[in-house]
Amino acid sequence: MSKQDGMNYAPQGKPNHVVNPGEFVFAAAALDHGHIQGMTKGLIEAGAVLKWVFDPDHAKAASFAAKFPGAVAADHLEQILEDPEVRLVAAAAVPSERCELGLRVMDAGKDYFTDKTPFTTLEQLEAARAKVRETGRKYMVYYSERLHVESAVYAGQLIREGAIGRVLQVTGFGPHRLSASTRPDWFFQKEKYGGILCDIGSHQIEQFLYYAGCKDATVLQSKIANYNHPDYPELEDYGDATLVGDNGASQYFRVDWFTPDGLGTWGDGRTFILGTEGYIELRKYIDVGREPDGDHVYLVNKDGERHFAVHGQIGYPFFGELILDCLHRTEHAMTQEHAFKAAELCLKAQEMALRIS
Repeated sequence: MSKQDGMNYAPQGKPNHVVNPGEFVFAAAALDHGHIQGMTKGLIEAGAVLKWVFDPDHAKAASFAAKFPGAVAADHLEQILEDPEVRLVAAAAVPSERCELGLRVMDAGKDYFTDKTPFTTLEQLEAARAKVRETGRKYMVYYSERLHVESAVYAGQLIREGAIGRVLQVTGFGPHRLSASTRPDWFFQKEKYGGILCDIGSHQIEQFLYYAGCKDATVLQSKIANYNHPDYPELEDYGDATLVGDNGASQYFRVDWFTPDGLGTWGDGRTFILGTEGYIELRKYIDVGREPDGDHVYLVNKDGERHFAVHGQIGYPFFGELILDCLHRTEHAMTQEHAFKAAELCLKAQEMALRIS
C-alpha cells in the first residue's frame, strides 16, 4: 500500500476465508480508479476467487490480472456477464459511468460492487433503486474510509458495545493529497467526478449514518470552493457540510485537496464521535509527529482515558460479510437502504452547495 497515494489505497489484510476455494467467483472491471486494487484484495483475502479482469485498455487489464494468479484478462465485458460462475462484479469506473455499468451487471443476474461515489446524479440513483427492485441484485458500495480502515471498524465495535452511550455528534475530516500530475483527465471534469461533496464527501456521510444509527438525515448547509487551483477550474478543492439525522444526531464534515507534501501519508483523516457517556477520536492514517502507522483510537469515558493502536489487529470483516450476503441473500455487511441513503445525501449536499470561491 502506498501511504503517499490515496487513489491507489489498498490496505493489506490478513486472510480470513469465509468460503471454500472456488465457492465464490468474481470479476473486476473498469479499472479507472485505483480503489479497485483494495476492493479486489479485500475480496480475495475473504476467500473469493478472481476469475476475470476487464478494461477497454487491454494492456491495463492484463497488467492487473497478472498480479492475481489464475485471473484472466477478458477481451470484452460480455465474457464476464455471460459467465454463470461469476457471482459479483467489482468495478471502479469513471464515477459518472458507474451506474450504467451496474445496471448491466444486475441485468446479467450478478451482484455489483462499485467504488464510491456510486452515482453523480439523483437520476442515476433512482435508476439503480428501480433495478435493484426489479432484479433482486445488490448494488454495494466501497466506502473505504470506514470499511477498509481498522480504527474505523474498531470504533463501530466500541459504539455497539455501549462504550460512549448514544451517539450525539460526528465530526469528520477527510483531507487528501491532490498529486495533480498523476490524475487522469476525468478527475478534473465535474460532470464526470460529480463534485467534492459527491465524491470524497460520500465517505463522511456514510460514516455518520453508520456510527449515529441514522436511517435518514437532512442536509442543513453545504459549501464548495476552488481556493487555489485556477488551472483546474472545474475542480472543487474544498467542501464542507452540516447534517442532522432522523434520530437527532448531527454531523459536520470537511473534505479538501490540501494535504501538504511534508505529511507522511496521503491525508490526515480523523473522526470525532461524541456520545452521551464519552467520546472517541480516530487518527486513521497517521498520528502526526508521533507514529507513522495509522489506526489509532482514543476513547474517553467513565472508565478513564485509553489509547488503542489497532493497526493489524482488527481486520476488515466487510468483505467476508459481503460474500456471505451475496450467497445467502442477507444484509449483514451493509443494507441496500444504507448504501443508497449515503449516496442520496451526498448528492443532495452537492446539489445545494453554496460556492464560496
